[in-house]
Amino acid sequence: MIKKRILVIEDDRDIVELVRYNLEKDGFQVLTASDGSTGMAQVKKTPPDLLVLDLMLPKLSGLEICKEIRRDPSLNRLPILMLTARGEEADRVVGLELGADDYVTKPFSPRELAARVKALLRRVEPASVAEKMIDVGALRIDPAAYRVTRSGKAVPLSTLEFRLLYYLAARPNKVFSRDQLLDAVWGIDRFVTPRSVDVYVRRLREKIEENPQFPSFVKTIRGAGYLFETETRAS
Repeated sequence: MIKKRILVIEDDRDIVELVRYNLEKDGFQVLTASDGSTGMAQVKKTPPDLLVLDLMLPKLSGLEICKEIRRDPSLNRLPILMLTARGEEADRVVGLELGADDYVTKPFSPRELAARVKALLRRVEPASVAEKMIDVGALRIDPAAYRVTRSGKAVPLSTLEFRLLYYLAARPNKVFSRDQLLDAVWGIDRFVTPRSVDVYVRRLREKIEENPQFPSFVKTIRGAGYLFETETRAS
């Protein structure tokens, strides 16, 4: 069985060794980098299966790495687990907005980190059942390729962004609460909060909507949640 490759970009040597020991004990192959520039070069040269990323790094910050990865079509589906210091809530929100998939707050237990790594890897696995292509207006959603196009032009989405979009689009005109979406898309072993759904919806709108301020597809139903509105309903 091929081991999943985890790249840890962290400048605290003690944390790196703690993470390496515990992830290797769980059967992962662990690579490390101690600064942002070196880590980003490793990601581009040999993309890992998952990235564990500290926000505060020398040479290139974790937030800049998130942004660069999500802009790169060849890397944008890479799952990213952020490491943040206690009290850095604003940075965590910015990290999620820039493309991180989950976060763990320092100090953390090795068991918690390993659980989050495993949960995130499970969430980004392709669906096992055949799912149909969805065409709505200029939007085409292809679950077989995890690919979205708008007017024929590719829209780069992370794996979790795609899963959220597909879940809503496959159930058009039906309202889902944040908790329902977390259960369906992130799973019961999730660690992110219901408010994280808002961040993902905002990211989706910025990528698929003509005008994110006045969305045509992903609509907010105040006090209830979100729905994917089709042209049939809109008309």
